[in-house]
Amino acid sequence: MTERQQVYAVLGAGNGGLAMAGWLALHGFETNLWNRTPRRLERVLADGHIKLQGIVEGNATPSVVTASLEEAVRGARVLMVVVPANAHKQLAAHLAPFLEPGHVVVLNPGRTGGALEFRQVLAQVGCPAKVLVAEAQTFLFASRTVSPGTSHIYAMKRSVPLAAIPATDTVRVLAMLNPAFPQFYPARDVLDTGLDNMGAVFHPGVTLLNAGHIEATGGSFDYYWDGMTPAVALVAGQIDNERMAVAEAYGARVRSARQWLADAYGSLGHTLREAVLANDGYAGIPAPPNLDTRYLREDVPASLVPLSELGRIAGVKTPAIDAVIYLASVIHDCDYRGEGRNAHSMGLSGLSPSDIRLLCERGDVADGIAARAQPADGSVSG
Repeated sequence: MTERQQVYAVLGAGNGGLAMAGWLALHGFETNLWNRTPRRLERVLADGHIKLQGIVEGNATPSVVTASLEEAVRGARVLMVVVPANAHKQLAAHLAPFLEPGHVVVLNPGRTGGALEFRQVLAQVGCPAKVLVAEAQTFLFASRTVSPGTSHIYAMKRSVPLAAIPATDTVRVLAMLNPAFPQFYPARDVLDTGLDNMGAVFHPGVTLLNAGHIEATGGSFDYYWDGMTPAVALVAGQIDNERMAVAEAYGARVRSARQWLADAYGSLGHTLREAVLANDGYAGIPAPPNLDTRYLREDVPASLVPLSELGRIAGVKTPAIDAVIYLASVIHDCDYRGEGRNAHSMGLSGLSPSDIRLLCERGDVADGIAARAQPADGSVSG
């Protein structure tokens, strides 16, 4: 099979999935598009194509458009998961029976702990196939579904780090992805991608602090350009500082949100707010119409909760992050800490920060734990 003949399955037809499937198909890659609910697929099926507008214009025709996971993954080698991160656990369980040896699952993005959780679920349900699981640090496109079957791509990031678990498999994943998406480049491991999570900085806190504005206007304002006021930017900056402190405790290589804006969009500023306002790719992106939004439903349990949990394991305090988790739980009348990615769901129970690093690098911690259990002189205890 040549690089051009490689078949992609895009799993999810929301704001991101429709854009990714359209981009792939428009550029000549055979693409299968799946969505759990058939309703999102009706216009694409009726028209026979995805309409793209924005930085790329045209009608893109996927090879398969289906609500059947089995049909979507049949014949595909690369499975691009583009569903909200809080749905990763459920999708992994449903996808497991259809996975085959050699399948590559890429979470777009993983948020924090995504690949760890996905891999843990596959193990728990007894998935027999040996598959590669990887995650992108962020989503490649800034895009919205502006009408049924039509995706507006506002911008495409210049570069996005990606890592597999174990990290030694990252190069194999990139070899399959780069013909379609040369923007992906290797991160050291999934700690680096997961802790370099900008959704944690730009989504939950900013949404909560704009809650009154969202509810009063139905979100009829620019989320980034209008919503990132000076006070909101200060809170977002504190969340960013706590995220970087957790990353430092694990030796993860992460960037500040301001540096990330420069790397991803070429957007510069002396402050976080200035860098956000300098990003033309954010122009016109609307605020969510209400507070039942993925900026809370997804980014609190799949970004802030695992950041707080990893901080707890490493002894790093995260007061601003914890405050947003609490307030989001109050607004949605739920327990995001209980529902979110915790040590158990990520397969990290009983592990130390060094164990977790070893798990991400090698895919297993058994050797490292066994080595620490031996006396310093190398003799066997007992």
